[in-house]
Amino acid sequence: MTTSATDGTEESGAHPRFAEAARKLGLDDLLPRIRRFPEATRTAAEAAAALGCELSEICKSLIFAADGVPVLVLMDGSSRVDLKLVQHALGAEKVTRARADLVRETTGYAIGGVPPFGHRSKTRVLADRSLLDHDLVWAAAGTPYSVFPMAPRTLIDHAGGTLVDVREQTA
Repeated sequence: MTTSATDGTEESGAHPRFAEAARKLGLDDLLPRIRRFPEATRTAAEAAAALGCELSEICKSLIFAADGVPVLVLMDGSSRVDLKLVQHALGAEKVTRARADLVRETTGYAIGGVPPFGHRSKTRVLADRSLLDHDLVWAAAGTPYSVFPMAPRTLIDHAGGTLVDVREQTA
């Protein structure tokens, strides 16, 4: 069993809730592959710079409120979410970015460290198809300093995500 570091993270660099969720999903082999950085990786740009990878190889885990109900959207790091497309995909009247307190209440993690799975409560998950453009993507491991690698399809499956097209299209 991995012991906790002095800052409350696992020795692997993962948040304890995320590490526990990974173990429950049978992903024990994921924990040694988690990368922890001394500088924050809370934005996709920070994570890509720390890893030396393309911005689009980062998987952002974003919480929105659809008619007041939290929903997780997984998006590649170089793209923005089109709220109208999320609204249409969910059949919702209104979709807004979730407030920081709703993100923490729903997921158990702070913005900048929200992983794609291992949340405090079950939410609907939409995953943009752009993630499938890569063999491997990097996602937060529950802290703003740690990330893990995973094949996009596997990540989406573990998150319980539905593939959709919700990426904002550039003109």
